[in-house]
Amino acid sequence: ILMRRRQNNPILTGEAGVGKTAVVEGFALRIAEGDVPPTLQGVSVRMLDVGLMQAGASVKGEFEKRLKAVIDEVQSSETPVILFIDEAHTLIGAGGAAGTGDAANLLKPALARGELRTIAATTWAEYKQHIEKDPALTRRFQVVKIDEPSEAVAVLMLRGVAGVLEQHHKVQILDQAIEAAVSLSHRYIPARQLPDKAVSLLDTACARVAISQHATPAEVEDIMRRRQALEVERAIIGREAAIGIDVADRQARVETGLAETELTLAAAQQRWDREKALVGEILELRARLRGEGVPLDAVEPPGAVAETAGADAPEIKAPEPDAPETDAE
Repeated sequence: ILMRRRQNNPILTGEAGVGKTAVVEGFALRIAEGDVPPTLQGVSVRMLDVGLMQAGASVKGEFEKRLKAVIDEVQSSETPVILFIDEAHTLIGAGGAAGTGDAANLLKPALARGELRTIAATTWAEYKQHIEKDPALTRRFQVVKIDEPSEAVAVLMLRGVAGVLEQHHKVQILDQAIEAAVSLSHRYIPARQLPDKAVSLLDTACARVAISQHATPAEVEDIMRRRQALEVERAIIGREAAIGIDVADRQARVETGLAETELTLAAAQQRWDREKALVGEILELRARLRGEGVPLDAVEPPGAVAETAGADAPEIKAPEPDAPETDAE
């Protein structure tokens, strides 16, 4: 579509979360790598933010002036430019207040003559509601429907973003966790689309594991709250004893409970300290093993092998087959 002489403007439509923007990002990477036909080599892909252009355009005609300047700049650029317009339905009516022309009307002539090449993206519902009602604008775009990927394709997509999640959360993501995130999200979250829901599930699991490495364990917190409650009760008993109330039995019970709680808390903290020490040793050994290996994220430069995100991170393990969510250890 982009190699046509005229009306060379694809518009990507599909449900929210199927990866419309990711398709354009992948196309931009292909251009950067030179893996495109000669006509498209050296082309620059730029994103047009309609909302940013509208910001502060309170004076009549200010938005149209900004948009016309962008169109002129693109047309006069020595390097061919392809504009990517996300949420393209916002073009309808943008700047069209007080009788002025909206953004779509300003773009139509350049789009029809092929002087302005764009890639638009919007959901199918927004396309039907806004863009399809304008026949002149509709015939200037070629609809490209983006369907929800299969589980196998979604697994490949998640493998591509695993390195980014590892670097952000400082954890290591196993391949079985990626497969489990795709299958379980596809099974238990029908209201959303792959790969978006699988990425959200994996991101949540990574966040839980990252928090667990620094937060106080729930068992230790429960014991500390129990001790705090007994200390409050002991203070109340002391005030009652000061005015002559018989509290001997209650005081003995509270003191016994406090002694037992202190012993339990000391044992739990010792166990927690041992586990933290073991985790530290595991992370150190893993960093040594991964230091001379190959980084998981192929996007990283070859010199960043020693800085691989998973080199100093705990693992994300896959859950049991019947578990509705990813279990992180």
